Amino acid sequence: MAKQTREHSEHTPSSRHHASGEFDSKTLDALRNVEEIRIATTPAGTKKKHRATIWVVVVDDDVFIRSFTGPKGKWYRNVLADPEADVEFDGKAIHVRAMPVKDRKTIEAVSRAYLEKYRDSPYAKDMVRDEVLPTTLRLEPR
Repeated sequence: MAKQTREHSEHTPSSRHHASGEFDSKTLDALRNVEEIRIATTPAGTKKKHRATIWVVVVDDDVFIRSFTGPKGKWYRNVLADPEADVEFDGKAIHVRAMPVKDRKTIEAVSRAYLEKYRDSPYAKDMVRDEVLPTTLRLEPR
């Protein structure tokens, strides 16, 4: 499994963020606990950033986001056109690359994580609707 390879890499925790495209443990802990993040994307043909507040989950040390409004979400359309974005939370900004997730088991695990993390929100079930599942993205720090 690719995950085992990443977990057993020879990078030290402090170098993991930059050398292997993974978030360091402190950032992962923050993302596990933060309620919302802001994603800044760049619409095609402009230089001005579009910002949206979204939910985030961590599954097996990978960071995932998904569009509440499905494929019509502006930030989602922007990131499909240009996968480079910035995520902002807890007073910091991290440049990321958003990678579409196609694996059914991963999408199911992400859905479970959304339902668990946001179980007290009346909107949690909206994040696991069939039309939003294809918008699941994994974030890699750049």
